[in-house]
Amino acid sequence: MKVHILDDWFDTLRTLPSYARLQGHEVTVWTDHTADIDTLARRLQEAEALVLFRERTPVTAALLERLPGLKLISQRSVYPHVDVPACTANGVLLCSNMHSDTPSVAASELTFALMLASARQIPQQMASLRAGQWQMGVGQTLAGRRLGLYGYGRIAKQVAVYAQAFGMKVWWWGSDEGRARARADGAELAPDRARFFADSDFVSLHVRLKPATRGIITAEDLLGMKPSASFINTSRSGLVAPGALDKALEAGRPGRLALDVFDTEPLTDAKDPLVNHPSVIATPHIGYVTEDELDMQFADIYDQINAYAEGAPIHMINPEARGGQ
Repeated sequence: MKVHILDDWFDTLRTLPSYARLQGHEVTVWTDHTADIDTLARRLQEAEALVLFRERTPVTAALLERLPGLKLISQRSVYPHVDVPACTANGVLLCSNMHSDTPSVAASELTFALMLASARQIPQQMASLRAGQWQMGVGQTLAGRRLGLYGYGRIAKQVAVYAQAFGMKVWWWGSDEGRARARADGAELAPDRARFFADSDFVSLHVRLKPATRGIITAEDLLGMKPSASFINTSRSGLVAPGALDKALEAGRPGRLALDVFDTEPLTDAKDPLVNHPSVIATPHIGYVTEDELDMQFADIYDQINAYAEGAPIHMINPEARGGQ
């Protein structure tokens, strides 16, 4: 098949062991990003299978209608960036391994790295040292402090493992269903939502973004946190209500934000006020960007392409798109 891979910004995929699974296919890798539909339609005219690099490029009806040769979109995890009805209408099969039973170590590690960086003021201390000013403040020890995990899923559970190894006190909050699962597992729940935010030294958000979860973290939630606390978001920016982060920074509650996700991505404005705020530690959505994680993810993606080419597609999201195939 003629396989096109979008948004491999550092031309990493060819260097990973999993790339060998595409042997026998005609592969084109695009190492830049474009949101322009005309450019995408021109580039992908001959594509039979399209590989998406997470949610970097939306696949819209307007784009699909200009790709008559496209038969398959292969990706991994959730797909809010893909117009599934338009895929079906255009006879394009979407395959996506939802990997509900696999660990998410890379995102969990980054979450904990941001927590450590926030607690020990690592970026600020580095900047102070480089400016010839030696120490700039006093950090926090994680041991004995309380971590509030919002969302009871795979990533949050892995973060809890790290936190417990550091001697932290972990408790949970989330949806009714999530709290019920946590309770059934014997995990400690906060007595109520207000106490969860007010009494946590660190709150880390781990929820999938969907219509029901958009804006679930409100300005009231953040303003209820301690000035000495940190809020960490490695999930999705849209989970936080519009304007809530600005209000939190203005009030100094919580005192620090550690963010890996933003409303606009890629965020390339060097003067962005959120990124440059002294109380914010920011990374450019790198939670899943490790060689190990990408090799695992793309092995699944390539397996889906091979299964389709062999006439036995797997992880189908819209099997009705196959029609009479």
